[in-house]
Amino acid sequence: MIDRRSFLATSATALALGLAPRIAFARAATGKRFVFIIQRGAADGLGTVAPIGDPAFAPARGVLAEDFAGLAPVDGMFALHPNLKTVAGLFAQKQALIAHAVASPYRDRSHFDGQNVLETGGAGAYQIKDGWLNRLLGLLPQDQARAIAVAVTVPMALRGAREVSSYAPSNLPQANEDLLQRVAMLYQGDAQLHALWNDAMKTRALTTDMAATGGQGQGPAAAMATGALAAKLLAPEDGARIAMIETGGWDTHAGQRGRLGNQLGALDAMIGALKDGLGPLWGETMVLVATEFGRTVALNGTGGTDHGTASAAMLMGGAVKGGRVLADWPGLGAAALYEGRDLKPTLRLDAFIGGAVSGHFGVDPARLMPALFPGTSAKAVAGLV
Repeated sequence: MIDRRSFLATSATALALGLAPRIAFARAATGKRFVFIIQRGAADGLGTVAPIGDPAFAPARGVLAEDFAGLAPVDGMFALHPNLKTVAGLFAQKQALIAHAVASPYRDRSHFDGQNVLETGGAGAYQIKDGWLNRLLGLLPQDQARAIAVAVTVPMALRGAREVSSYAPSNLPQANEDLLQRVAMLYQGDAQLHALWNDAMKTRALTTDMAATGGQGQGPAAAMATGALAAKLLAPEDGARIAMIETGGWDTHAGQRGRLGNQLGALDAMIGALKDGLGPLWGETMVLVATEFGRTVALNGTGGTDHGTASAAMLMGGAVKGGRVLADWPGLGAAALYEGRDLKPTLRLDAFIGGAVSGHFGVDPARLMPALFPGTSAKAVAGLV
């Protein structure tokens, strides 16, 4: 049941900040920043980081292989999509690392179930009720730890025991200053509501100049605004320390070549804006990009691909031990495909995430893995940081 105080607190925060989906933030007492960019819809890893050195790649992919014609491999085997210019620059600076043929424990092809496994860290869908990113907060120094979600609903990865507030840009008219001052006076005598209101106003002050575009739309300009907004909320000394950014549109069942190129261009713009906005803090930042599962190797009849299994994940940041593609490559020959149609997974996504997070925050992998991925038998991948 919602009591009067809960209703007033929620209404006050919404009044000051607005409501719209896209980004989620969390804060803990650490100088490290961590950003999880989820690609909802099953992003095609083969179209993102192409194994051009595999002789079966071009015959298997048909027209989708044409985007990589003439490109030089970044490590002798793999080439980045040409729209990933910022990522390529980071790779050259050894600040980007690719994990390929990677997958969560999930082996069916439902977006909802796959995303639930990815975000909860469970071995199966709906086995765990909270998210691994929320549980991560419990492993970090707790002084002043808090979370804030820039979304209509908090993404599953951030739900759990740790309290999460919300922020999102809004298309609604901004409340005038007189009204805001009157609300502040109303809450002056209530310690709980006054603290919540002050937090809301602080976030509003940080983001007022970005409200017109932040988080809205799907193109490069909107993606840049989202990345810049994330950086602005991560940058302050007392700001967010963990952020989650949701991106959609990766379900390329038809016309994949152009659609995927646009998606990757927007993702690249977001990462560039995030890096530029963080400035020197980029050296303390780690960005993880991952999706719920991959797509089929072969095209379907509408120039797209269907739901698959293994995909690619990216890790970027100033402290990342990058400039390499981490892959036990299974090959794309017919006999090597998973269930005769998909890229075969040879690396566990939970082990990859666990290794990245434990290295970045300095948490013992033996303590971190069972907390973030209960029941897992995987060991965290070492040497990512």
